[in-house]
Amino acid sequence: MKKLQLLLFATLISISGLMAQSLQGDGPHSQLIIRGVMLINGNGAPPQGPIDIVVENNIIKKIQVVGYDGVPIDETKRPKLKAGGKELDCNDMYLLPGFVDMHGHIGGTAQGAEPDYVFKLWMAHGVTTVREPSGRGVDFTMDLKRKSAKNEIIAPRIMAYTGFGQTSKTFNPLNDIPISTPEQAREWVRANAKKGADGIKFFGAEPEIMAAALDENKKLGLGSACHHAQLSVARWNVLHSARAGLTSMEHWYGLPEALFDDRTVQDYPLDYNYQNEQHRFENAGKLWSQAAAPYSDHWNAVMNELLELDFTLDPTFNIYEASRDLQRARRAEWHEDYTLPSLWEFYQPSKISHGSYWHDWGTEQEVAWKNNYKLWMTFINEYKNRGGRVTTGSDSGFIFQLYGFAYIRELELLREAGFHPLEIIRSATLNGAEALGMDDKIGSVAIGKMADFVVVEENPLKNLKVLYGTGAIKLTEDNDVVRAGGVKYTIKDGIIYDSKALLADVKRQVDEAKAKNNYTIKQPGIKD
Repeated sequence: MKKLQLLLFATLISISGLMAQSLQGDGPHSQLIIRGVMLINGNGAPPQGPIDIVVENNIIKKIQVVGYDGVPIDETKRPKLKAGGKELDCNDMYLLPGFVDMHGHIGGTAQGAEPDYVFKLWMAHGVTTVREPSGRGVDFTMDLKRKSAKNEIIAPRIMAYTGFGQTSKTFNPLNDIPISTPEQAREWVRANAKKGADGIKFFGAEPEIMAAALDENKKLGLGSACHHAQLSVARWNVLHSARAGLTSMEHWYGLPEALFDDRTVQDYPLDYNYQNEQHRFENAGKLWSQAAAPYSDHWNAVMNELLELDFTLDPTFNIYEASRDLQRARRAEWHEDYTLPSLWEFYQPSKISHGSYWHDWGTEQEVAWKNNYKLWMTFINEYKNRGGRVTTGSDSGFIFQLYGFAYIRELELLREAGFHPLEIIRSATLNGAEALGMDDKIGSVAIGKMADFVVVEENPLKNLKVLYGTGAIKLTEDNDVVRAGGVKYTIKDGIIYDSKALLADVKRQVDEAKAKNNYTIKQPGIKD
């Protein structure tokens, strides 16, 4: 018995060591050759393979076709491995550029979600670059950005877009005085750039404040995003922002308002209170029906102007999906294993927690939101069809949407909107890189670009669900029910990460959090 206990202990130590090694990542290598993949590039090209990809010191040096479908590869024609190099056998696997999440909040204190938990969920789903549109402050984000750039932590590459007006202990240009003049706005923008931020996330402000801030930010060559909140949108919608130099819009607020042709403000109920989020989100679901009809003269005029301005739309369809089907979002199968207890509690109906607006949510609200989605998706799909840039963002950590998993759901919703699967991959990769001004470095698999890749054993074009960490349910020829897919490797900066090991570590964190308080996920109003 004692020998058996020692053997089990040694086995556990060995497994723990392998897990730690997997989490740490393999690389970077002086040379990395990825062998025999099917390449699904981010530039809209159809799949091609088998291909060998040669990376040296995080730069793609060669992309070589090494054979034909169903024909044995001639080994003499393959790129040669140098001394000290690394080969990764990816025969019969699919390789895509690393995904770009254009709307990724790095956790939150209210949710109890710390960066390591969030980063591992993102990386496990192939997200290698994240734009954070406001968070816990510029100092917090810049510290993580620097650590990620040096690969001191397991994390995607971070692009920091500070929330307009945010201050911190070392970033306080106005001594906590609210921005109320154009010059104060310009001063804040200059201070934000000096801190090293990549851009600004706006929520709206007085027109003269927005105009000054966007003008100053544009002069400095930084990016910008805006959630056009209802408090300011009546006088400053998406068209005003785009004309003033905004580079991208988040969600869809401000766009229907630009499309109004028989009103100037949303048809608010007379007892509406913005601080009541049931009011806010219930009525948001009726907003698109108040806008100009699809393909009408006004609808076309707004779209054409945004196209001429090379404006980027980042719709984040997934974050509002619970509004049209609350039960589906609540019961997503990954919550049991990967959602922290603190995050689950944050999601529950609340008058305080942002996005927990289920005070009295039912069929009428969901039907309105389903109609809202139809009109919203029509605009987004047509914008893409006319050459407009549409990116992929998740906005996870709210409204039952979990980091990483929600990003893949966003891909599915782009498919529902009418995107071809190859257009979806372009939205998730090259379009995001272009919007960030990084398309010379990431976004597609091309010589001279950095080695950010997603490797999966199944074809994601045929079924996007194989990108979920939980995979896709499949019946085999032997009548076995199996889970197919889940990202196998996420490669960032030439470092190979075992995606399933990252997910296993997230599950460990969740299990420990549950055990600490003897916690199980409960449904509100249901007694044990």
